[in-house]
Amino acid sequence: MDWFSIILIAGGLALFEIIISIDNAIINAEVLSTMTEKGKKWFLFWGILIAVFLVRGLLPWLIVWISTPSLGFIGSFTASFSSDPSVIKAIQASAPVLLIGGGTFLVFLFFHWLFLEHKNYGLVGEEFIQKQGAWFFAIVSVLLVTIVWMAIKHNPMMALGAVIGSSAFFISHGFKENAEQAEKRMIENAATMSDISKIFYLEVIDMSFSIDGVLGAFAFTFVIPLILVGNGIGAIAVRQLTVANIDRVKKYKYLKNGAMYSIFTLGCVMIGHSFGLHIPDWFSPVSTFCIIGYFFWKSLKALKEDFPGRN
Repeated sequence: MDWFSIILIAGGLALFEIIISIDNAIINAEVLSTMTEKGKKWFLFWGILIAVFLVRGLLPWLIVWISTPSLGFIGSFTASFSSDPSVIKAIQASAPVLLIGGGTFLVFLFFHWLFLEHKNYGLVGEEFIQKQGAWFFAIVSVLLVTIVWMAIKHNPMMALGAVIGSSAFFISHGFKENAEQAEKRMIENAATMSDISKIFYLEVIDMSFSIDGVLGAFAFTFVIPLILVGNGIGAIAVRQLTVANIDRVKKYKYLKNGAMYSIFTLGCVMIGHSFGLHIPDWFSPVSTFCIIGYFFWKSLKALKEDFPGRN
């Protein structure tokens, strides 16, 4: 991998992590507004350590280890740099299962947003689709059956991976709903909770929101250190935005749309890769830059129309 590819992938990972973490950053900002300045500094220091090294660093490492246990724990971290034919063969054998599971998770996540979640309508047809929200469960069920049917003919373990990906979506969705309820309780009981307790809750909430970014990272690369660098840069940037001026970020109302269309694209890339479809390494980061860039431009245009003379 040349330096241009490394920089492109790391930049794409960082941008993707920042955009999909906006909802998490808004939750953090709401809770941080009830904390002392000392508590905010604790959150920045310990939050970055936990979010970057324990969650976004350890989780992808664990995923590779679980999907390829023959590599061992340390070997899972260094496997991407190994020239050992047996290691390469092990990664190639397990990659389709991981990719189809992660891809199914991301595609389900996109359709849930498209059909059921409140949004600013950024493209034609989004409002109509949201009014058909009851069809979400039917569509993802048919989609899962189709993916499993195709996977069984290709590799039975891939079918299991797709089912695990769909199960992971519904489990993580439950955690996210609990996270939103936990946020409300923290704000309501802000006066009786210590800053340390709030930081602990914020980190638990962050873990439930980080799964999207970690799984999406595998559409960019299987190189764990590169995932750690790209996602780590994004996580640090999000925390700085949270403390600095999250209200300004919230004004760019179509950024969430960009995040979700990026998630859908990366999910399709992962599913395509799992079936052996050749997709260039540059496609995931370049598509992420283009999709998010378009919705940022659209947000900026809307902001200027709503507040002439401001950006």
